[in-house]
Amino acid sequence: MQLSLDQAKGLCRMAALGAGANEEAAQSLTASIISAEAEGLSTVGLSHLIDYLEALEAGRIDGNADPVITRPALAVYLSDARGGLAHTGFDRTIDDLAKAARLFGVAIFSQKNAYTCGALGYFTGRLAAQGLVSFAATNGPAILAGSGSTKPVYCTNPMSFAAPAADGAPLVIDQSSSATAFVNIRKAAEDGKKIPEGWALDASGNPTTDPAAAMKGAMLAFGGQRGANIALMVEVLAAGLSGANWSLDAPWFTGGAESPGTGLFVLAVEPKLLDPDFEQRMKDQLDRLRRRYGVHVPGRARAEAVERAQARGITASKAVVQRISEFAARYSS
Repeated sequence: MQLSLDQAKGLCRMAALGAGANEEAAQSLTASIISAEAEGLSTVGLSHLIDYLEALEAGRIDGNADPVITRPALAVYLSDARGGLAHTGFDRTIDDLAKAARLFGVAIFSQKNAYTCGALGYFTGRLAAQGLVSFAATNGPAILAGSGSTKPVYCTNPMSFAAPAADGAPLVIDQSSSATAFVNIRKAAEDGKKIPEGWALDASGNPTTDPAAAMKGAMLAFGGQRGANIALMVEVLAAGLSGANWSLDAPWFTGGAESPGTGLFVLAVEPKLLDPDFEQRMKDQLDRLRRRYGVHVPGRARAEAVERAQARGITASKAVVQRISEFAARYSS
């Protein structure tokens, strides 16, 4: 089905309201989902919204949660999401976070007790749009084996980095510590397709190309031990510093009535205090890497996809739109 961005926004907002979110939460969730879909990240776009809607319905997300945000130091913002979305507390804080980064050079946003946050580049990309360099890390329920382990101990534990560039799209890197994202394994299972070797283990700790068996076993980190070490680093930043659930202690995000209670860490840096010409130098370097050396520069394709989506709308699965519409009908009725 073809939808304009405005149509998709309206549908998502009504669906979130129908599932039990208040207006603030519905708008925060909708903005993140539409951003992902417009950027071509369909696995964390409209199809992933259904996870949020079902979580709102079941109580895994408190759609009326009122985040408590404190400031334990002038450049540090600590958010307790109180069982709600990861996006709401950040949305309330982003402007103050950016101001603090410009004033002090760096600023930190740390959050606990939230539902999983979807596309992590959504957070860093917004800071890059304000001229800031940023790094983010988040965790979730355990699904990834650690170094030397065959049992899940971490989530896919993604990290994201973004930096502004003059007169163009920012650099936006968003990747998991796992060999692939969980949603890719779940989609392969839904489509009846095999997954590549090196992505996962079955419940007995054996390598598998069966996505259904992988979902009962453990995912594998990219790069073996090095990737697993990065997953641990992300775990400490996201859950350790914030007081959020460690991945081992986080309830599953698609079942039950408990919030996974996960963490989010965002670091914002004002580059102009270090180099007033940073954005122009970034543009020149990214152009050189891309044009002379054929380097793929993350972020450019996303920006181009957004331009296309703004002009032509987005294409979504009829089944996905129908399921979202079921929730939206509850609000309109």
